Amino acid sequence: MTYVIGIDVGTSSVRGALVTKSGEVVKVFVQPITTWNPKANFYQQSTNEIWSVCSIIIKHLISDVSPREVKGIGFDATSSMVVLDSKGNPVSVNPGDNDEQNVMLWMDHRAEEETKFINKTKHPVLKYVGGKISVEMMAPKILWLKKNNPECWKKAAYFLSLPDFMTYRATGEEHRSLCSLVCDCNFQHFPDDSYWCEEFFDVIGLADLADENFKKVGNVVIKPGELCGKLTAKAALETGLLSGTPVSSALIDAHAGGLGVMGCSAEHVSPDFTTRLAMICGTSACHMAQTKKEIQVPGVWGPFYNIMVPDLWLLKGGQSVSGRLIDHIIDTHPASIQIKQKCVDKHITQYLNDLLYEKAKKQNLTSIDELTKDIHIWPDFHGNRSPVADQELRGMINGLTLAHDEEDLAIRYLATIQALAYGTKHIIDAMIEAGHNVIQSVILCGGVSKNKVYVNTHANAIGLQVLIPEETESVLLGAAMLGASVAGFYENLQQAIREMAGPAKHVKPHADVRSYHDKKYQVFLEMLNHQKLIRSIMELET
Repeated sequence: MTYVIGIDVGTSSVRGALVTKSGEVVKVFVQPITTWNPKANFYQQSTNEIWSVCSIIIKHLISDVSPREVKGIGFDATSSMVVLDSKGNPVSVNPGDNDEQNVMLWMDHRAEEETKFINKTKHPVLKYVGGKISVEMMAPKILWLKKNNPECWKKAAYFLSLPDFMTYRATGEEHRSLCSLVCDCNFQHFPDDSYWCEEFFDVIGLADLADENFKKVGNVVIKPGELCGKLTAKAALETGLLSGTPVSSALIDAHAGGLGVMGCSAEHVSPDFTTRLAMICGTSACHMAQTKKEIQVPGVWGPFYNIMVPDLWLLKGGQSVSGRLIDHIIDTHPASIQIKQKCVDKHITQYLNDLLYEKAKKQNLTSIDELTKDIHIWPDFHGNRSPVADQELRGMINGLTLAHDEEDLAIRYLATIQALAYGTKHIIDAMIEAGHNVIQSVILCGGVSKNKVYVNTHANAIGLQVLIPEETESVLLGAAMLGASVAGFYENLQQAIREMAGPAKHVKPHADVRSYHDKKYQVFLEMLNHQKLIRSIMELET
């Protein structure tokens, strides 16, 4: 047997998988990593810890096989920013903190003012991020460090995305992945040209980055599935693998998930990538659609060329919180503690799902969906990523009562899931309005896609069939596809996508609740208008 390894560095853990050439996930191992939250909006991690955990995971994965049987490695990670000095050592991203904390997590929003400043420039580069740069991207974060952490700015020799740190640590190569640079760093890439826009960085006050041909942010760029380098002797000793094992260019975690699901097959479902929306659902959610031509969608990142599926443009929407919002609604409700105390062998979401089905049955309702008639939620508790692209938006709940029992929690929980589904519909509508092909199916993967209510709600609320890949480890599978590409298992990455993705089951929308969701979606959009109105009133001078 021969294998590849896929490594996924998520928000709260590192995960690894041993995968066969055909895409069978043989073994999975997971270990937690630490996130520090020293101040509001500050979220920090340590690359030393992340690599140490990665090494432990790889040793565990190959404990029953020969290292010679591992023919390639693929990495993905969150779109977080790493700072290193000239020797590759960590540099603190927070004044006065230990240098170990050298990662600004993707969800770190300390650079809100810098984001506003960059967006006010209305520079043409911004049209490839939906017209507005996100606080989650690297330019605002780097600008914050320059303004607020002079010690870090002085010591910093490299600013790189976490996916690129993983390949750097594995191979010693300073190569950057096209995915990371285009999606997070405003690198300009088109079918016939690629470049850093020096004028953009000059305008926003980061002209220094152009020194030595943009060495600090990367000047050797490689495409997904291309060879980044080979495992160094040091990395081989740390992981138990063989020195010289091929390592692929990395992907952002959501893009690895998109890669892992985009090629899945289902009966009577078009295999055309451009008819599908891939949704990677975890702490946050990413919504990825492929197009054959360049399409600009306000509030949606992209179009990005050739950064996930070869030779296609990617549109990338998203929600800053999704799984985390569901957890927040549950954990902050008074009934949550008592439910968790009696749910010894059942997850609280399963308990709430059962409660919803029982309540709907007692009321003779067509579907549990109708239980939320009197409660409506706007889900942007951590700002809106797409398609409004407004980090200052906040969550809203309309229809609260004095109730605080289990049924009240169950209905709020369901209303939250519905709100997230309407957010997805909002993104799809924006894409179609801008000229995207009609999307025929939504592919769900990630932790919350295992929740039956979440899946059915999305099918019903969006009005499209939902595909659920049989291989649940979609992100790890996507990382493994990268490894398979450099291992030489397939001619190219596109063939690996087709051959390794596997089958999917599909869930069709419930026609009887179509008009119900149409009305709730109308309320959803009105809540956005009301929030904007409230903000404008409060900003009036007195």
